[in-house]
Amino acid sequence: MTSTDSGQTASGTAAEAAPAKAPAKDPWDLPDVSDLVVGVLGGTGPQGKGLAYRLARAGQKVIIGSRVADRARSAAGELGYGVEGADNAETARRSDIVIVAVPWDGHGKTLEALREDLAGKLVVDCVNPLGFDKQGAYALKPEEGSAAEQAAALLPDSRVTAAFHHLSAVLLQDPEIEEIDTDVMVLGEVRADVEIVQALAGRIPGMRGIFGGRLRNAHQVESLVANLISVNRRYKAHAGLRLTDV
Repeated sequence: MTSTDSGQTASGTAAEAAPAKAPAKDPWDLPDVSDLVVGVLGGTGPQGKGLAYRLARAGQKVIIGSRVADRARSAAGELGYGVEGADNAETARRSDIVIVAVPWDGHGKTLEALREDLAGKLVVDCVNPLGFDKQGAYALKPEEGSAAEQAAALLPDSRVTAAFHHLSAVLLQDPEIEEIDTDVMVLGEVRADVEIVQALAGRIPGMRGIFGGRLRNAHQVESLVANLISVNRRYKAHAGLRLTDV
């Protein structure tokens, strides 16, 4: 056999032995998150309280946090469904997933103070940096680029994602509403973490979690809330977001 023949044989054998490419993962194949404990920082505010209520109503174990533990426990008692209340630090320590729903003006200081308690946790930032004047709401751009990117900078030992920005607190807290008809854009650097948050959103009837890119794209997602506020005021509605063809 010549060297040329030998090379062709080896090449053919290698091609034949190459493993078949694995099929692409179904983007809707999401993990089971039903056993995870969810903490909500800012859980006594409208958005945080509404999210806590919806997740607990769906069967999730939820702890709401506040700077004052008694305030959190009082709010938890109002929600029912086994929701517990604690101060922010205890909430962070006891939770697997921590949703940040604090006011923008206290966002940085709150996270900085909880850096150690949030180490190793999956953090979901849903804060919208907004300003208000006589013309209505407008988006602010933090130095880091977005609230989510500020969270990532302040929490180097946490896994930071961004989600739950476009939800109506009024609808979330209304016990007469069975389903929340909306999509939730989820952003993050690690696909597995994003899928956990997508699955968490999907626990709420009517809601879908959809991958929305990396954290560098969080600013425009957070900013869209200013537009939704204008929509809601004009049409006296509680508008959310639906993505088509997905």
